[in-house]
Amino acid sequence: VHFPNYVVEEAIRLAPSTITFAARNPEKDYVLEDNRPGFTNFGEGIMINDLYTGEYRRSTKKDCGQAALMADWCSAIDAHERALSAQDVPAVIAPLHEVQVNITNTSKHVIQGCGNIRNLRKIHKVMSHICGGEDEFRKRPIYSTITCPISPLQLVPESTEMIMESARLGIPIVIISMALAGGTTPVTLAGTLITHNAEALASMVLSQATVKGAPIVYGSS
Repeated sequence: VHFPNYVVEEAIRLAPSTITFAARNPEKDYVLEDNRPGFTNFGEGIMINDLYTGEYRRSTKKDCGQAALMADWCSAIDAHERALSAQDVPAVIAPLHEVQVNITNTSKHVIQGCGNIRNLRKIHKVMSHICGGEDEFRKRPIYSTITCPISPLQLVPESTEMIMESARLGIPIVIISMALAGGTTPVTLAGTLITHNAEALASMVLSQATVKGAPIVYGSS
């Protein structure tokens, strides 16, 4: 698909330049805007060294919650991204379990991918309930989701559905291109950045074509 320049430029103009990552505790809100650095942990780990037994093992739902509690304590972390994978629950609904222990154990903004729009809709209902209704969630979204384009230059159905549904529900979405220089993109830095940028901009066009002004974040990995 080829997007004319004016379509891309219009999407950039429509996308909000400031997004508030609201928290259950308003004192821990984080505002994304120009010249304002912030920090989050990254995810998601699938193995841990058990603090008590020393065993190197697969991560569990309990571990996921404990990581969220630690992130809540760390003053340097502005928002919490799911740090560990809950591998002791069915994989298809693991994001629901992870969101449950994350939002229970941190009063900060929660960032987490959820795999598909069925999970996204369920998470949206829970977050809206916590906020006091869907309208209140739109004003102060305490949860953001994530989707990853498939390099090079692909937006698969799961990603397109997530982008559009997030826009409709008012859920901020982080677009994380995982371009791999010399693997899924050209080996040069310039070529990798061009590919990465195209994936992010295509996602932004889809988001703004769905709902003008939908909150979307340019991500990278």
